[in-house]
Amino acid sequence: MKKRKGLTFIKKEKKIKPHHFTWVFVLLFWMAAVSFIAFVLVLIFGTRSVVIGDSMNPLLYNSEVVLINKSSFLILKPQVNDIIAFYPNGNTKSHFYIKRVVAVPGDKVLIQNGRLYVNDELFEFEGLYEPMEYAGMAENEIVLEKDEFFVLGDNRKESEDSRYGNIGPVKRDDIIGRVWFHFKYGDEKAGLVK
Repeated sequence: MKKRKGLTFIKKEKKIKPHHFTWVFVLLFWMAAVSFIAFVLVLIFGTRSVVIGDSMNPLLYNSEVVLINKSSFLILKPQVNDIIAFYPNGNTKSHFYIKRVVAVPGDKVLIQNGRLYVNDELFEFEGLYEPMEYAGMAENEIVLEKDEFFVLGDNRKESEDSRYGNIGPVKRDDIIGRVWFHFKYGDEKAGLVK
C-alpha cells in the first residue's frame, strides 16, 4: 500500500532524549558553583555592614551600606587616612565602629586648641575638618604602643572615637578590615571609599 502525502491527523510523538537537557544541567551546575565560590570569598575575605550614626559625614552617612575588606590587614598594617571597621575595646557583641586612622604605632598624639597634632606637627589633613570641642584622652600627649591606632570620625563634633575612654586607641586585633566601598539602596551615590 502506498503512503499518501498531505494532511494527516496522526500526531507524531516526539521523543525527549536526555541529551536535550544537558545544557540546562550544565547551566544550573555553573550557577551553583559560582554562587558557592562567591559566598566563600565574601565569608573569608569580606563582609558587609551598615553605617550607624553621623560620625563619618560627609563621606559616609547613617544607614549607608559599606563593604569591608577583611583580608586587607592580614599582611599590611593600617595606614594614616585608612578608614577602618573595628570592635570598640574588642567587644564583639557591639556593632562595627567605622573611623579614620590618624596615627599609627609609635606616633605621639595631642589635641590642642581643637586641632590634632601627630608627632608635634599639625595633622596633614587637619584643614579639612572643623576644630574639635572635646580633646578627651588626647588633651595630654599620648604615645601609641605597638599595634595601637588612634582613630577619629570625619564629623568630629558627632564622633565617639579614640578621644573617649570607652574606645581609646584601637588595637590591631580589634580591627575587622578596611572599608573600601559604600552605597545606599535606592541612591545613585556610591563608590570607593577614599
